[in-house]
Amino acid sequence: MEALRPLDALNKARNSKVIVELKNNKRYVGKLVAFDIHINTVLDDAEEYVDGELKRKLGTLFIRGDTITIISPQ
Repeated sequence: MEALRPLDALNKARNSKVIVELKNNKRYVGKLVAFDIHINTVLDDAEEYVDGELKRKLGTLFIRGDTITIISPQ
């Protein structure tokens, strides 16, 4: 099996549900639509969670890559 590079792993998760955690401890769950080499990320059907609790539904969301600590496919 060929080793995946970080962007390959993200590409594999495209159009799938992902969890994105930020440096400010917020968590967003949504469908990964797009990203770039800076890991700037676009989610569709995004929901914001704070302390594990759903705070709001946001729809389409752009997240700056330098604020992200974790992106995890669900």
